[in-house]
Amino acid sequence: MRRSGTSMGAMFRSPLFAVVFLVVAWFVVTFMVWPNIRLLLQVFRPEGAWSFDVFPKLFSSDRAMQSLRNSFLLAVVLSVSVNVVGTFIVLVTRYFDIKGSRILFVGFATTLLYGGVVLVSGYNLIYGPRGFVTTILSRFFPGMDTAWFTGFLAVALVSTFAGTGNHLLFMTNALSKVDFQTIEAAKQLGASTWGILWRIVLPVLRPIIFSITILTFLGGLGAMAAPLILGGPDSQPITPMILTFSNSLASRDLAATLALFLGLATMVLLAVLNRLERGGTYFSVSKGPVALTKQTIRNPVANAIVHVGAYLLFLIYAIPPGPITIFSFTDAAAIASGTISWESFTLENYAKIVPAPTAFRPFLISMGYSAVASGTVVIAMLFVARILQRFPNTVTRWLEYLLHLPWVLPATMIALALIITFSTPQALVAGQVLTGTVVILAIGYIIEKIPFTLRMLKASFMGIPESVEEAASILGASQFYTFRRVLLPLVLPAATAIAALNFNSLLDNYDTAVFLAHPFFQPLGIFIRNATANETINDTTALTFVYTVLLMLISGVTMWLVYGRSTTSRRRRRTWLRGLGSRRATPAHATATTATTQRIADVAAGKPDGAPAALPPAPAPSAGTDTSDPTPGGKSR
Repeated sequence: MRRSGTSMGAMFRSPLFAVVFLVVAWFVVTFMVWPNIRLLLQVFRPEGAWSFDVFPKLFSSDRAMQSLRNSFLLAVVLSVSVNVVGTFIVLVTRYFDIKGSRILFVGFATTLLYGGVVLVSGYNLIYGPRGFVTTILSRFFPGMDTAWFTGFLAVALVSTFAGTGNHLLFMTNALSKVDFQTIEAAKQLGASTWGILWRIVLPVLRPIIFSITILTFLGGLGAMAAPLILGGPDSQPITPMILTFSNSLASRDLAATLALFLGLATMVLLAVLNRLERGGTYFSVSKGPVALTKQTIRNPVANAIVHVGAYLLFLIYAIPPGPITIFSFTDAAAIASGTISWESFTLENYAKIVPAPTAFRPFLISMGYSAVASGTVVIAMLFVARILQRFPNTVTRWLEYLLHLPWVLPATMIALALIITFSTPQALVAGQVLTGTVVILAIGYIIEKIPFTLRMLKASFMGIPESVEEAASILGASQFYTFRRVLLPLVLPAATAIAALNFNSLLDNYDTAVFLAHPFFQPLGIFIRNATANETINDTTALTFVYTVLLMLISGVTMWLVYGRSTTSRRRRRTWLRGLGSRRATPAHATATTATTQRIADVAAGKPDGAPAALPPAPAPSAGTDTSDPTPGGKSR
């Protein structure tokens, strides 16, 4: 208790952290807690008295109970399949020495360029009952079932391949923290390749695996686009059922009750994984960390099997973007008939979109919403994750649990609560009515991305050894300086990747937008869903391929700005620093660096704190040398 109080006092002694905490607490109460409480009270206290008649009503509904079974089955299947496939593609591109790994990575990364309703619609327009591939196959096999790519298996397959993008980004970053010297030492002690992978490599990846498992499980429980488009009537999970029930006042209580089941399952999963997460060590370093070198699979049979599996997955990932791009340049008649000739190619589809403001408007609206929401949530959660790590106490723990509410409740239920609550003036927002405005969709997007962003940033902070922060504190750095110049650069690659993922995923968002979008400012996801809802392929359906190609281009540019430019700049910066060090290093500087490094090593090794190591006096500045900045990093504290 004393530690908790001390932690609270230290948090509020920092003006920046105090302001961040209060603003985030207001946002949580206003937009995440109160609306859902009001919705539940409206359902379970319809006339001012408690009533739980909804539970017998729910259990007697065959459709509702079937949706519960479908959701939990899909969540369990995806938790296994996504982790297996995702871990495999990371290992074959970043850990094992596989021929053509760069080409493989490009194919696996296609799901980072398009996803959600766009990806599912693309698969449906290619493999669905009236898809291009199905039309061609039906000519050779007249008696075939044209709905072969429909049902639970189709939903599970598409969701598995669409869900491995997090592995490529975050597991790859975590894999770089494995120390190669540890692997070499294990080899010298006789450990096998698979023993090293299981006992040394995978434990370092455990926080990311935990986080991705939560995301995958919740994605399976709350799946909407894939079941709506590919599932068929017998494979509908909870979320489409909630959408159906919530559209009617008479069945809104069933929607709320189904959401409670989702919440209970999520809380149990979060509690279990948090407990497992607290008991591990998630970084692997030695006294002189060495970058990881790709490992060779020495068993020829295993090596051949891994290569074949990698390239089969490559084909599965890489095939859909090709036909989608080709179809964007063809007319609807050619797509529907399954016969494409040179005469079928045209630029008319693009001519309908690019010059026309009304056709390009959904793109601009989606990009504006995505940029605002992704930037806001990443900046805010960087500070929140730091507060949760630096000041552990009862209040911050409750704040962390409340920030996970969007994982506990489905997006459809949160959107419904926002609509009902802010359809009347609310004191928490200065008496404003937000329902029907452009602001409420931005709030919904921010809420949706808070748990994912916080969870990933928290995992990144956990991968930083405590000795790094302790050494900075001993050397006189303040809390804010340590956060800005020591911790932030370490988590910045993950933060930029999260921002890019949030931006790309919100571009075609449908689940939240269908509830909260302004009628005159509808984003792209709603347009694409309406275009693919028709059973016949027409000009509007053909435009969907154009939108998909444009989305892939925007997403590709975003990912290049995050990864391509940052990788190049890091290489140039390392080269420049090496050259600078070789030109300007002096014996005095070398002695100072050695003493400082030794002090940090003592702290990391757990030696008692003594007087700070005495550093030799700095050499006299030469002519033209700027001595106005005494702190590391080039800026005064």
